Amino acid sequence: MTTTALLPVAGVLEAYRRGWFPMAQSRGDRNVYWINPDVRGVLPLSRFHVPRRLARTLRQRPFGITVDQAFPEVIGACGRCDPVRDRTETWINPAIRAVFLQLFVEGHAHSVECWRDGKLVGGLYGLALNGAFFGESMFSAERDASKIALVHLVDRLRVGGFALLDAQFENDHLDQFGQERLSRVAFRRHLDAALARDADFFRIGRAGQVADGVYPDAVRLPAVAGGPVPRERAHAAAVSSA
Repeated sequence: MTTTALLPVAGVLEAYRRGWFPMAQSRGDRNVYWINPDVRGVLPLSRFHVPRRLARTLRQRPFGITVDQAFPEVIGACGRCDPVRDRTETWINPAIRAVFLQLFVEGHAHSVECWRDGKLVGGLYGLALNGAFFGESMFSAERDASKIALVHLVDRLRVGGFALLDAQFENDHLDQFGQERLSRVAFRRHLDAALARDADFFRIGRAGQVADGVYPDAVRLPAVAGGPVPRERAHAAAVSSA
């Protein structure tokens, strides 16, 4: 399903409630394609795995972290091509950027930012609907910046009563965090259950600087016994859940 018109906020929210999300083929593409993958990647909030090296980095507190303080800059960084990092194209076109900026203004979309010496060096953004959070994109200009933003996001979602963190496409890179792969049918069941929940993105703390007491902490997000779920086992679980 494609569209070339400006994306209406209400229509976008309804699409996400049904399991669809928008993408473009390139930054300059005028079309928007609505995607609902056969296999969906999700990060289980109750069993999120923090790799050991990242846990050591977290203890050093290398970045200042804020929430909803630089949403336009984060989506802009996520939408930039970066040949040095082997990212020669992006799926965020002007229509998607515009609707997410409006979703942010209306309080539906959120960002987590990492800073060093006053410079934005990493972050992520996504969409919150009831007890579901749809992770859209992340970027990192310094090592582990986007990962630390992700750990804070998980902490925030857990405290806020969320039930689902959608990573959209399955991605081998996310296996280190305990990614699970769900069939389309299984994902829809999880999504419907999450949408039936009340959740509060700001229960752990309001927008702005993340307080020292809630800085991302691997201790609050204990590793799964034995480490992340192997790809083969997670894929088998996805197929059996169909």
